[in-house]
Amino acid sequence: MSKQALRHRLHLQLEPAAWGYGLSPTNWVICILILLSFIGAILETEPNITQGEERVVRGLEVIFSVIFIIEYFVRAWVCVEDRRYRRPIVGRLRYLITPAALIDLVAVLPLLFGLLGSQSLMLRFIRLLRIARLAQFGRLSRSVRYLAAALVSRRYELSISAVLAATVIMFASIALYLAERDVQPEAFGSIPRAMWWAVITFTTVGYGDVYPVTQLGRLFGALSALASVALIAMPTGIMAAAFSDAMQRGRHELDDEPEDLATKKYEK
Repeated sequence: MSKQALRHRLHLQLEPAAWGYGLSPTNWVICILILLSFIGAILETEPNITQGEERVVRGLEVIFSVIFIIEYFVRAWVCVEDRRYRRPIVGRLRYLITPAALIDLVAVLPLLFGLLGSQSLMLRFIRLLRIARLAQFGRLSRSVRYLAAALVSRRYELSISAVLAATVIMFASIALYLAERDVQPEAFGSIPRAMWWAVITFTTVGYGDVYPVTQLGRLFGALSALASVALIAMPTGIMAAAFSDAMQRGRHELDDEPEDLATKKYEK
């Protein structure tokens, strides 16, 4: 097999858009390795699991990182198969600064930072972004575009609900500041301090670490809690309608379109 033919075959295996439909076998393996690396990073934070097995955990991480390093350089080598990066040097440099290539670069950084003794746990978690990058194909990619378009179509309603929520939170913070500042200066001694209570109340989390104790403060708190129910329901309803529109649009287009050649090729 010639060098050019090998590069072309590797490009088909590694580039989701070049494969045509679904994930290639190579990209399936890469996704599985990313998930295994992510699970390993999670288990590594539990001392009862990793105690006494530090060398094994470290060895597995090195293996994963080496595989991702090899994949990164292979992708940089085969990118010239894409007409956007035809020129060997300039094209590869352009590819290496694309968002997709930068995400791939993050996957190989944990080994370097780990060897330098730095904390690389967050970088290893960011590897999950690579699955989203590899999953930009076929029906999933189309569904994401439908969802994004539906959200964009509701951007004015979402903006209004966000502005309304911010306004009500601000008024609630001012009201609790005026009612509670003398009684609880540590919690409500300033509007920014009172804003913590307002945000926690309006998101219906309710930690209970800060709450009004005066009669006027409790009245404002009750009104704020009731208002938060409506403000939370408003963007939730808008998002639900956007999701429904995206699903309906995708279902209608999939029912209307003929079976494409890429699907037939993939099934064979």
